[in-house]
Amino acid sequence: MKQEPHAPRLRLPLTWVGLLPFVIFVVMFLVLPTMHIVIGAFQTRDGAFTLQNILDLNSGTIPSSYWISVKISVASAALGCLIGFGMAAAVVFGAVPRWFKSPLLTFSGVASNFAGVPLAFAFLATFGPVGLVTALLRNNFGIVLQRDLGFSILSFWGLTITYLFFQIPLMILIITPALEGLKREWREAAEVLGATGLQYWRMVALPILFPSILGTFALLFANAFGAVATAIALTGSSLNIVPIQLYAQIRGDVLGNPHLGYAMAFGMIVVTAIANIAYIWLRVRAERWLK
Repeated sequence: MKQEPHAPRLRLPLTWVGLLPFVIFVVMFLVLPTMHIVIGAFQTRDGAFTLQNILDLNSGTIPSSYWISVKISVASAALGCLIGFGMAAAVVFGAVPRWFKSPLLTFSGVASNFAGVPLAFAFLATFGPVGLVTALLRNNFGIVLQRDLGFSILSFWGLTITYLFFQIPLMILIITPALEGLKREWREAAEVLGATGLQYWRMVALPILFPSILGTFALLFANAFGAVATAIALTGSSLNIVPIQLYAQIRGDVLGNPHLGYAMAFGMIVVTAIANIAYIWLRVRAERWLK
């Protein structure tokens, strides 16, 4: 009898095996914890479904904590975009030596991922009550930051400045390729038509770069809004922001409500997701001009 040919087996290319550890890591430490938070936000302590945790986000000091977190995120994102854009433009268009570009991008790659407890300790050691800069100004110039300048590292602007350490490098990394994508022919054509340098930037360059700048602002906003470890390690309970409120709910105290903490974390996920979606959409629009 003639044997029928076996159906071909579906074989996974061996090159995909290298992605297996990454997939396992993402599922275990990103997907599953996120699902646990989302499900817990709609549960009671007994595991029953409820919307009360979401409704409670509008009670107590939680709305004000969200508002302060939004203001810190907007301030750090705006300053990060402004300073980072200036530094990237200075490197790309030759205002500083060309050899400076490689060290700047290398440092930006490292600094954009430097956060958490080490970053908080670094700024406390520099601008804290007994920090290096604080002691230097007090001992040599008689300037007390808190008394004379009204600055405290544990305040709104203290946390904002701390966030700038990773916001500015991130802006440099993202906006540098966009600046390099500006074609020289566009500037030459503007000059031939009699446009000044300021007119070129106002009418040609900035409109083209605007989606990239606005998208990067959205990404920096999400980056600051989701920063938890740095805020907790730096300010503790002295600043009423969402990460501090969330930590107080889920750390296990008698008065804490873990499921309310899950609801607060769910709110942070929603805010950061909207900001990241805006970044992706604007990034796609910007790439149409720069191809």
